[in-house]
Amino acid sequence: MRHARRRVVRRVTRLAAVGGLLAGGVMVAQAAMASETPAGSARPFAASGTAADPTAALVARLGTARTAGNWIGADGRPVVAVTDDSAARAVRRAGAEAKLVPHSMNELRSATTTLRSAPRVAGTAWSVDYRTNQVVVQADRTVSAADWSRMNRVAAGIGTFVRMERMKGAFTTRLNGAQPILSTGGRCSAGFNVTDGRSDFILTAGHCGPSGSIWFADNRGDRQLGRTVSSTFPGNDFSLVQYDSGKAGEGADVVALGGGKGVRITGAADPSVGQRVFRSGSTSGLHDGQVTGLNATVNYPEGTVTGLIQTDVCAEPGDSGGPLFSDGIALGVTSGGNGDCTAGGTTFFQPVTKAMAALNVRLLVAAGSAGGAQKAAPSAPAARGAAPGAASPGSSAPVTGTTEGQTLLARLTDTRTVGPGLLVIAGSLIALVGTRYIRAEQDRRAYQRYYSATWG
Repeated sequence: MRHARRRVVRRVTRLAAVGGLLAGGVMVAQAAMASETPAGSARPFAASGTAADPTAALVARLGTARTAGNWIGADGRPVVAVTDDSAARAVRRAGAEAKLVPHSMNELRSATTTLRSAPRVAGTAWSVDYRTNQVVVQADRTVSAADWSRMNRVAAGIGTFVRMERMKGAFTTRLNGAQPILSTGGRCSAGFNVTDGRSDFILTAGHCGPSGSIWFADNRGDRQLGRTVSSTFPGNDFSLVQYDSGKAGEGADVVALGGGKGVRITGAADPSVGQRVFRSGSTSGLHDGQVTGLNATVNYPEGTVTGLIQTDVCAEPGDSGGPLFSDGIALGVTSGGNGDCTAGGTTFFQPVTKAMAALNVRLLVAAGSAGGAQKAAPSAPAARGAAPGAASPGSSAPVTGTTEGQTLLARLTDTRTVGPGLLVIAGSLIALVGTRYIRAEQDRRAYQRYYSATWG
């Protein structure tokens, strides 16, 4: 069923591309590029950093010496890893499933500390796999046999609960590729709209460009969008692009999906392992998958980034900075990974709660959503007894304030603003659009072949 859902999502993405909707700055960038004055109903929302999660509270109460993480089971029930029978009984009394494991969170964290203190090897990454009670160390194809042998010796000194894996491709940031936001440093995808109470910003990836980078909303450099005013990379991977107008505009709380449709973002939170999540980006469109790890460390060629969300969602160059979300809750912005959306791969995300706390900004959401957002939890499906696969991107919402950036076909096929006669005209453009799509696909494949040596 999960693979079937992914095929449906990919099919929808491809159909949107035929309509010219993925070539001109799609997904959250359409909403982020609006330059009109916000409607009176829009106001900032301060993320709490974590949502109300009784399982997390239970884990905190039991302590890291008696627990080893928690996740959402396949049946939707929360699962807590524990190291003794007394803790297991406490978990069951709370209504969650207990799994007895040999290694505590303290031991797992000690292992990652040892790995971090070893000589840095670009092309490696590690995270704690709560479900197997192991620390997983991954190495991409760029890691030499000598470095891999040395890392194996470090792992052997830690213990048998460290699992070593070789990966295809290479761990890289997802810079370059397609539109929507462009600068002299490269091309990225916009993330979420945020505010400090005085000005509005785009929250995106830090590796997209250093402070001072100027961003444009088109590839001709005719429409200046804003300037990077704060950037952190490596270490973390987030940055703020301040709008030239000072305001994000109408629809700032919507992640655009193309065709005038989008998903309304109602708040921000931290994800749970096992949670179904969705990622959008200007190169590969909308894709879904699961959170496979938290607090991951990645050694990119440019430097090491820690505290990342690890997923099995695919991504490609140009998707950097794009949003990760689930059920309308903002979770992260795309950092990097390996593979692509044909073969699949691993993608890492900068948590938005950590980024917003460091930058002292708040998510922009509609006034009617702010109250409910504080109650929204990324692990809510488990609390309701629903499996993680039942999660959706969020409630649908029209994309507004993007007329200038919409394609002709998108405007002609918008049933809110067109009569039946214009639909006939739109049909006559299909041949032209199809030709453009074929040429764009040829260019995109050539681009992928050209960069395959660097991003896997």
